[in-house]
Amino acid sequence: MMASHDSLVVLYGATAGASGAKLGSDERELILLVWQVVDLHNSKVGEVHKVLVKADSLELSEQCKEEIGVSPEDLDKAEPLDRVLEQFNQALSSELKSLGRSSYCLCTDGQLLVRQVLHPEASKKNLVLPDCFYSFYDLQKEFHKCCPDAASVKERSISSMAEYLELSTESTANESGVFEVTTMGAIILSLISEPHNYEFKNFETVKYKFETGPCSKAEGVNGETVIRARGLPWQSSDQDIARFFKGLNIAKGGVALCLNSQGRRNGEALVRFINPEHRDLAIERHKHHMGSRYIEVYKATGEEFLKIAGGTSNEVAQFLSKENQVIIRMRGLPFTASVDDVLGFFGNECPVTGGKEGLLFVKYPDGRPTGDAFVVFSCEEFAQNALKKHKEILGKRYIELFRSTAAEVQQVLNRYMSTPLISTLPAPIIPVIPQPFIATGHTRDCIRLRGLPYTATIEDILDFMGEFTIDIKPHGVHMVLNQQGRPSGDAFIQMKSADRAFLVAQKCHKKTMKDRYVEVFQCSGDEMSYVLMGGTLNRSGLSPPPCKLPCLSPPTYPTFSPCTSVIPAEAALYQPQALLAPTRTAAPPPPAVAYYPAQATATQLYMNYTTYYPSPPVSPTTVGYFAAPQAAMAAAAATSATHAMLPQPGALVRMQGLPYNIATKDILSFFQGYQLPADAILVLYNFNGQPSGEALVTFPSVEMATRAVLEKNGQLIGQQCVNLRLV
Repeated sequence: MMASHDSLVVLYGATAGASGAKLGSDERELILLVWQVVDLHNSKVGEVHKVLVKADSLELSEQCKEEIGVSPEDLDKAEPLDRVLEQFNQALSSELKSLGRSSYCLCTDGQLLVRQVLHPEASKKNLVLPDCFYSFYDLQKEFHKCCPDAASVKERSISSMAEYLELSTESTANESGVFEVTTMGAIILSLISEPHNYEFKNFETVKYKFETGPCSKAEGVNGETVIRARGLPWQSSDQDIARFFKGLNIAKGGVALCLNSQGRRNGEALVRFINPEHRDLAIERHKHHMGSRYIEVYKATGEEFLKIAGGTSNEVAQFLSKENQVIIRMRGLPFTASVDDVLGFFGNECPVTGGKEGLLFVKYPDGRPTGDAFVVFSCEEFAQNALKKHKEILGKRYIELFRSTAAEVQQVLNRYMSTPLISTLPAPIIPVIPQPFIATGHTRDCIRLRGLPYTATIEDILDFMGEFTIDIKPHGVHMVLNQQGRPSGDAFIQMKSADRAFLVAQKCHKKTMKDRYVEVFQCSGDEMSYVLMGGTLNRSGLSPPPCKLPCLSPPTYPTFSPCTSVIPAEAALYQPQALLAPTRTAAPPPPAVAYYPAQATATQLYMNYTTYYPSPPVSPTTVGYFAAPQAAMAAAAATSATHAMLPQPGALVRMQGLPYNIATKDILSFFQGYQLPADAILVLYNFNGQPSGEALVTFPSVEMATRAVLEKNGQLIGQQCVNLRLV
């Protein structure tokens, strides 16, 4: 930016925490502001103003107490930030008026005070900063332009700049903040005087708002400008993420919310900044808070961003060409819904921008509707009115509405358009292995949920159970699928005791989940196993499954007997026996595994397939044994004598010696820089459902896996040395 200003306002600030190069990185509040006006025309400086700021938390770090010399009692008497900003504006206007000056710009020692302290704190406190805080001069950069032969930016400080210009600082006040401001004023006067005659022209800017827009796959993205944010609330929008990074300039359309395999947001986003400097500042916000949740921030690549946000469709590009529009995603539309139906659904109180042109239906490659659509609105008011229609009825279905982004539009379209009409690959041979986590017995320590919404997830069930989630056994949640591999509306949960099962059945029976009431019954492990095998459990008692095979649960029936039944690939059960390392004392016999060709034409085995999710104390979003079938198959292949029969995606690395409380995010942090997805991690458990201290990691290539072993083998996670080896 080019500009000419009458004056500069030298600004210095301090927080209740770290200072210097770590200012703002610990998310502590501002407690001190010091400023001074520098008259560029008359080469004069004004009076130094120093104001304490009252923080919400009066706790001070030891470094803060030592450097600033203030106490909690001093801060308690001070004014809050909004009042201090008013005082700053009033005092500044009065002084400039007395000097006869009309224009000014802030000048700070580096970027941190404005970008990492003032803007983030004002955003969290819902304060509107004056316009003067959206542009400023970075004295370190200006000094480097004027004196390029001086020390590098990273080594530069106020004192070193003063020494280079041969300015005396001995008589300068030692009071914290006053020394810095007066010395910066002296540096500015020296730069604009002989022999330098420097002019302050190019100032830094802070964007007022995030700009939406499309991203093309042909567009080049600098890999040094992208980060990955994890742990986002599922309902977060691109504007919420931009607000979290307030003060840093995000590139146009630079927020891409990531979706899971079901097309739902997974709590992650890729964010692209305008330059590497802003990306590095964003990484300093690692574990800062969005509401009550802390957000993890890691480096990512340009290729990852384009994979999520990039698009090639002209139809999508045209739809997203309407800049600064608010995008709403519709989910659950009737397949027969027309454009007029959707426009009528929103009505006159929230008109769709451009009518039919502001609506984009998501379809499969053959033109069949998916039930998803995107709608654009011209302003926030119309969008808010539209969101009030969340779960209202269109036809005979209720419609889910969410704030969306241009990147999410691209991601959803790319996902559906890449869905093959007919599978061209032969189905793999599937290992069917006994289930160690299904307990048997007559003790009624299990519960059955009946009448679940078909869209219910493990998170929904945990929310439904509320305080009783702490009583669920590890890996004790069993979602029941029908013969087509779809949710049946049933689930079984193993509790820690019969008393807790009885209590949750009493408290949660006919409690509502997603507008449906759910029936909750107490049952035993035997009853649960019978139902999972295709039997029925009703008021008349147990009815055996139509298949004459005995129950699969050990120890009564450790494996299948050879027969002509087949198991669909998408419903196969993957168990940890195939993933555990053999014991060192004696070589055990190989696990009993029966293989069934998935394309056989024999009679179907009548059973209710179950899909397992890690349940408390493991996080519902943590990948366990049963999260990714391909990874599980590859892992089984790695330790099975029949491994040549199974496909191996990428290359596997086995981790040994892990802490028993290890989580997926800890392993992802350990491999930071390799850009692994969460579903590449498989934490291994023993037969009792306890952590084994081992994990399997899937890398996209043998070369990357080999490099990871060479670089990371023997390094520490916590206090434990981790061993890595290629599988």
